[in-house]
Amino acid sequence: MSPRRSVAVLVCNNSASLPLNWRDVQGLNNWENLIQPLNPLLQGEIIRYGKFVTACYDAFDLNPNSKRYLNCKHSKNRMFLEVGWGDCGYAVTKYVYVTANISIPIQNGGSCARWVGYIAVSSDEEVKRIGRRDILVTFRGTVTYQEWIANLMSSLSPARLDPNDPKPDVMVEAGFLNLYTSSETSNTFGLGSCREQLLSEISRLLRKYKNEELSITLAGHSMGSSLAVLLAYDLAEIGLKPPSVPLTVFSFAGPRVGNIHFKERCEELGVKVLRIVNANDPITKLPGFIFNESLSTWRSACYAHVGIELVLDRLKSYEDETSGIMIDTRVTKGVNMMELFKIEDILCVHDMQTYIEMIKNCPRRSRIRRKGVDMINKLKEMNMTSVAWKYVAITWVVLLTMVV
Repeated sequence: MSPRRSVAVLVCNNSASLPLNWRDVQGLNNWENLIQPLNPLLQGEIIRYGKFVTACYDAFDLNPNSKRYLNCKHSKNRMFLEVGWGDCGYAVTKYVYVTANISIPIQNGGSCARWVGYIAVSSDEEVKRIGRRDILVTFRGTVTYQEWIANLMSSLSPARLDPNDPKPDVMVEAGFLNLYTSSETSNTFGLGSCREQLLSEISRLLRKYKNEELSITLAGHSMGSSLAVLLAYDLAEIGLKPPSVPLTVFSFAGPRVGNIHFKERCEELGVKVLRIVNANDPITKLPGFIFNESLSTWRSACYAHVGIELVLDRLKSYEDETSGIMIDTRVTKGVNMMELFKIEDILCVHDMQTYIEMIKNCPRRSRIRRKGVDMINKLKEMNMTSVAWKYVAITWVVLLTMVV
């Protein structure tokens, strides 16, 4: 038995082995021998980081009558406790806000910044359990008008995040870049960009814990996964992350972020991305429905996914005898346009809680639909009665799939 295979077996058979094998779980070897069948330790870590993303949604204030509308409902030191996860082993160090440089009516006053996630760090006790000090950044998905419009900006734009080496061929989706880099420049007391907030706090934490074994873990859902991938690329490209510190993205329901040159540059920089994908979720097939990594020409104009894909499918799949997880074995380069609209409820298959439940035990359709309805009701709580939210996602799909 090869050494690498023996590590995989050790991880699989011993749930207490995370301190010894966390680098493999974080993608040191691109999750080789850990995905098919899905390794129980990796499964547990995916669920754990998924719960951190879910906490973003649980803490996000969607009550238009609240003073904290479209911000976090809780203070940093009480957020995990208030969402029912006080023993998660992490402490929030900073809240992260995002704004889009888009001129549309503002929903709640003079600031267009919206709470999008948080930065947290593992406690001393958690360090013992997971084997290192973990710097965690999580992002929620799309909610506000500005974010939806930014998602529709599906053209490619040069990232140019490293001023010393702009690399014009490395291009990313313009809307995601807008959310990541825009700031409230017109407001004297406005927030800096999402990027500035993130780089400042991560740099501070790296200095604070420089003498410890560290990891940087980024997790996001939908739009949030795109921000996570952009942040990972940024940290590696500008050299803020020390070479010895693993950098991992757990992407849930993530769309494509950049072109093929962006994908290749992320691989060169050693950015590790595990894409958790519901095979029936159309958002994960966008943008670049036509021009994507399946084409060998027009590399700069073709979108490409970054990282290793873990596809969950309750339809055409086999059941892993060890964990009971349904894992898709198809290698698909394209999807029939009409298949996107055979899905009963796009919000259902795209919902973060659906992803967690599928990772846990691949629930039946009826159970998934109840979770989807919960998400729809949350969206309806927002003061946007003129928008039929159940069809906003469908409109997004239609517009993005028209991009060539």
